[in-house]
Amino acid sequence: CSDCITVRLKFLNDTEEVAVVRPEDTVGVLKSKYFPGQESQMKFIYRGQLLQDQGRTLRSLHITDNCVIHCHRSRNASTAATLPDPGTAAPDTGSLALSVGNLLVPALMVVLAAVWYFRINYRQLFSTPATVSLVGVTVLFTFLVLGMYGQ
Repeated sequence: CSDCITVRLKFLNDTEEVAVVRPEDTVGVLKSKYFPGQESQMKFIYRGQLLQDQGRTLRSLHITDNCVIHCHRSRNASTAATLPDPGTAAPDTGSLALSVGNLLVPALMVVLAAVWYFRINYRQLFSTPATVSLVGVTVLFTFLVLGMYGQ
């Protein structure tokens, strides 16, 4: 067709399949056309975002000619496609798990803030090398936090 575009479907094993679609087609139509019977198993990723809304058109997602959509086939489609029964489901205990790793950065931030408080209010207790060391640790910690959480 004259208004069709080609989209490359790339899989984890670096194989590709060329899909010929219209920009008005939805993500669900693309799944059902190229993966019939496996729609619930297929996950599409475009520009780093998971395409979860099956009703969105390719045009609204800015998918143009010769774009690459990464495809992942999940193994547990039955559990992913259906919601668990509320009566038999286990309680959600760990959406935000507390561990030493999750608490280490905030704890170090509090300690560093306390040391800076004492440095500012009791500067007679801090020598020049101690102040230089405190500045160095603060800069190092700042880079660590920006590296971990900055995008």
